[in-house]
Amino acid sequence: MKSNVTMRDIADKLGVSSVTVSKALNDKEGVSGELKEKIKIVAADMGYRFNTHARSMKEGLSYNLGIVIPERFTGSTQAFYLQFYQLLSKVLDSFHYSGILHILSQEDEDQLVLPRIYNEKKVDGFIILGQIGKDYVNEIQKIESPVIFLDFYTDQNEIDSVLSDNFYGVYEVTNYLIRNGHRKIAFVGNVHATSSIQDRFLGYYKSLLEHRIDLNNEYVIKDRDDLGKYIDLDVPEDMPTAFVCNNDEVAYNLINTLQKNGINVPGDCSVVGFDNSIFSTLTDPALTTVEVDMEEMSKVAVKFIMEKLNNPQKKYGRTFIKGNIVYRDSVKPIK
Repeated sequence: MKSNVTMRDIADKLGVSSVTVSKALNDKEGVSGELKEKIKIVAADMGYRFNTHARSMKEGLSYNLGIVIPERFTGSTQAFYLQFYQLLSKVLDSFHYSGILHILSQEDEDQLVLPRIYNEKKVDGFIILGQIGKDYVNEIQKIESPVIFLDFYTDQNEIDSVLSDNFYGVYEVTNYLIRNGHRKIAFVGNVHATSSIQDRFLGYYKSLLEHRIDLNNEYVIKDRDDLGKYIDLDVPEDMPTAFVCNNDEVAYNLINTLQKNGINVPGDCSVVGFDNSIFSTLTDPALTTVEVDMEEMSKVAVKFIMEKLNNPQKKYGRTFIKGNIVYRDSVKPIK
């Protein structure tokens, strides 16, 4: 493959002008969608790389986006958000952008300190990955750069969020447990910790309501404190036949706790999770869970922020991406 491929090389290969190639690669008007896509494919095949430094000097853009993850989500759950970051970076690359990871410390969040990469003008916008406090959301909303919130939302209608359909996913997986004969079903998650857990709890609760199953408050089990730090799980004395966990890591911790107490999964009780993260395959047995479509969420989040870069007034509100149940071995039907 030739190094330092130029627009002229691409133009010669396709029999078009260099101006046409330039317009296509820069998403300018004057080139049909079909030809634009063809030019981009040929450019990629030939190994063409944008000179983003030259473009940034000319257009006043950095061609970087900040991907902000709150510090409390970078501990043992880092694998989930790291996978999100990797997917976002891959999609950004297709737009000739780079993603700069910024870990938002608890202290900076509490003191409403904006990321240094914003103050130093190193990024053109932000994707906020994971839940942050309302005061910090308000601070972020004051900046001139476009922002997309990923995997959480608040009651503020003006923010643009891309979310997994947490409510429907847990509603469906709870229905699945009930179809398999379970009626004593617990929910594991602190409903005050994040908007995602709240929505997952409400999906669980709706399923109970529709099947005329009373909510047992003892079956709502905290998994973490209000700052997101995991705590020991207290299993109810009146043992449920199934547990709906708000994520796979919590399900992994629960199964380990149950097994240490001589309780077999799924022989004595069933367990389901959410995310389809690495923890779903580390459990023994392998975990039935709801798969988050991280790839589609990443594509939509990047698409939105690219459109907001071209039109800062564009609004999207809340956009939900549906997940799917992955059936494994942690659920046993009962009579």
